Amino acid sequence: MLNPLLPPVIEPVELHQYLDARASALAYNTQALPPICIIDLSSEQSYRAGHIPNAVYLPPTALLSGRPPAPGKIPPLAQLEQVFGYLGLTSNTHFIVYDDEGGGWAGRFIWTLDVIGHPHYSYVNGGLLAWKKNALAVEQHEHRASATSPALNIHSGVIAEIPDILAELNNNNARIWDARSPEEFRGEKVFARKGGHIPGAINCEWTQLMAPQNGHRIRSDAEHYLQSVGLTKKHSIITHCQSHHRSGFTYLVGKLLGFNIKAYHGSWAEWGNHPNTPVEETTL
Repeated sequence: MLNPLLPPVIEPVELHQYLDARASALAYNTQALPPICIIDLSSEQSYRAGHIPNAVYLPPTALLSGRPPAPGKIPPLAQLEQVFGYLGLTSNTHFIVYDDEGGGWAGRFIWTLDVIGHPHYSYVNGGLLAWKKNALAVEQHEHRASATSPALNIHSGVIAEIPDILAELNNNNARIWDARSPEEFRGEKVFARKGGHIPGAINCEWTQLMAPQNGHRIRSDAEHYLQSVGLTKKHSIITHCQSHHRSGFTYLVGKLLGFNIKAYHGSWAEWGNHPNTPVEETTL
């Protein structure tokens, strides 16, 4: 179960209040508290310039295999164990996750937690952008977690591969959610051997689910908006982008809304470079 004090999505002001209350409780040793680890997935420059107090920096590239033609695929198990050992993973560690771009890398981290079967996490709504918009204090001090040596397992239920997508192309209850830009979707911008999109895919760019005027928080009408483009709870959904970075956010939003969703981690970098995958293009 999630820590009852920390919901799956936490507002910056709520997190600030929680951290103050937690510090007071620990100072007076008034209650036993589960371990927490605040993860900053911003750029290193951003982290050094100012981050949420006590946050540990994790380069987003640590979450990727880095192997062409699909560098965004999940890393080997040994690399994941090294990463989560660095972050001090225990069975009851509660991760509080954010980035400085509105949720792409934070969502990718949360998807990775789902992959390793770790259920304790919260997303800071809007991340560092919302934190600063609320004029909350940041710090420059670098923090590190107390290292552990976790033994992990892969839970493939949230991972989609090419055969999974091919099997769903003629399924009326399935939807492919393409989180890339409309130009990429239409085949006007091409970052692989082939341009266009997976046949029948629905294009809903990841930024459409953010509210820039509200610190890039998840838009309050996200579920209604997704329904309007054809993505609902009744569908089995696979989301992707170019490298499963932007679709980290769309996976996160779908998960928070209770959608039946998984992520295609090979994304267009794999699909668009594969010789036998079907492709559609759309013209205006």
